[in-house]
Amino acid sequence: MGKPTSPLPGLSGSSSDADAVSLHTQPGDRAYDDDVPELQADDMPPLYSDIEPDTAANAPLLPTLHNPSYVLDVVANDGTHLQQVDANTGAEFFINACLDKNPKTLERQIQLSASKPPRPSVRVLGTHSQTVQEKGKSEKKTITDFDVSVELTPYLFSDAARGKSWTQLRTVENTEKTRRGTVLRKRAPGVKQDIEITSPKPTLAEWCHRYCASHAGVKSFVLRRQVVGFDEEKMKQKLETLVRGTNYRGKVTITFPVRDDYTIVYSDCKANRWRLTPWIVWLCYLSFLWLLTWPFLFFSTKWFEVAVAEWPFSVKEDDGTKRYVSMSEDHIYNLWGRAISRAVLDKRQGTLDQEDLIASQNAPEEPFGAALEGAPGFLRAGINAITAVNRQLGWGGDSW
Repeated sequence: MGKPTSPLPGLSGSSSDADAVSLHTQPGDRAYDDDVPELQADDMPPLYSDIEPDTAANAPLLPTLHNPSYVLDVVANDGTHLQQVDANTGAEFFINACLDKNPKTLERQIQLSASKPPRPSVRVLGTHSQTVQEKGKSEKKTITDFDVSVELTPYLFSDAARGKSWTQLRTVENTEKTRRGTVLRKRAPGVKQDIEITSPKPTLAEWCHRYCASHAGVKSFVLRRQVVGFDEEKMKQKLETLVRGTNYRGKVTITFPVRDDYTIVYSDCKANRWRLTPWIVWLCYLSFLWLLTWPFLFFSTKWFEVAVAEWPFSVKEDDGTKRYVSMSEDHIYNLWGRAISRAVLDKRQGTLDQEDLIASQNAPEEPFGAALEGAPGFLRAGINAITAVNRQLGWGGDSW
């Protein structure tokens, strides 16, 4: 059948104050100093492996953390319910008959799904080209020197433990080009380019009623979670300068991937169940049946891409200044800069966590700290000497 995660366009547009629904707390006054204090080991939350249950009667109670369920009970307890999560993108798929028939249930599920945060991150990738000899032929290969990521999800919350944020759920503007129960993207009827001559845009409740009332055999209701108010270009420039500061001469690629940014409700029909059945999907790929099934799904599916959950990283005040829900880009850079620099020199591949933060504060000048723990002194000195020379003479350049 078609791909389970068909590409969906960005649903851009300004938020409407009259239509937006706040899912958490409203923005409050929150200020930070320009300088971030040095972190100590006691400043970071403990690792889960460090927390052992205490069964003593007088044991202190651990704080209650925000651990919600993002599926309605009436949906989760339905025997016909089908739910999948794409392992690569984190996109979530629902098939449930009650979501096709009851607009109020669909609206409550979309509101609940909107309270689930997207998972943005920053990825720092370093590669260089190298010519190798294979079977008597010269072949040019791309070598990955480091591939480091830092998750930015915690900075979308004003209080992560209690799940407090500035999230708002809105519907698309009439001037936005999107699929409104259609196959192709278009603006609302009566709208030409940015000139709106129609009635106010439909609310979420109205769109849910339209979806449930649609007679289309194959249809889908889409919620997109957007991260707004984050200056990617500023962070990109800072991180590239940081990497180049290690005298790295390869290609530096800095991206900001986002996971868990879609929830898609499919109508309960055979075509939609087949498109989410792995063995049927693979059969279509291997037998090239996708040449027939993909056009069928494309032209038969009516998409309602009309709901957007905005997760602000910051908001603009009337005077043009920014107010941050948690930390500014400068604070995040100051917090993670040493750990990223250390990981780059260590040629790490993976996502950094609180252990890396603590290690970068306790021993910021010694790379390969974890790998060399307990190693003989001469080995540690040799590794550190090589790293120092690489920083002076350059490393990671293309070789021919």
